[in-house]
Amino acid sequence: MFGLGPATKIYLSVAAVDMRKGFDGLYGLVQHQLGQDPLSGHLFLFANRDRTRVKALFWDGSGLWVCSKRLEKGRFRWPAAMEAGCSVTLRAEELAMLLNGMDPAEGRPRRGWYRRAS
Repeated sequence: MFGLGPATKIYLSVAAVDMRKGFDGLYGLVQHQLGQDPLSGHLFLFANRDRTRVKALFWDGSGLWVCSKRLEKGRFRWPAAMEAGCSVTLRAEELAMLLNGMDPAEGRPRRGWYRRAS
């Protein structure tokens, strides 16, 4: 399995993606649509139009991982697309919330806690 360290960024593509894409298709999206390096060690997330499926692309130093999740009920709470090809950066806690059916936008830090600048 792969682990997310404190230096690992999590990029979420806000545009809908064809879930038939595999390693090469997602690799191309990361390069050309998100403008990032797929071999950077960062995690890249993609969802279908209905937001019922999500795929992750991750380079662990020796190869690419492609992982997917399909919801049986409900939808992932995904940010709205502001412009084609844009992405949102998440923290590990927000990723956990998103994948567990919660809305990261509604999760608020407790009073006295501050988000660190990245």
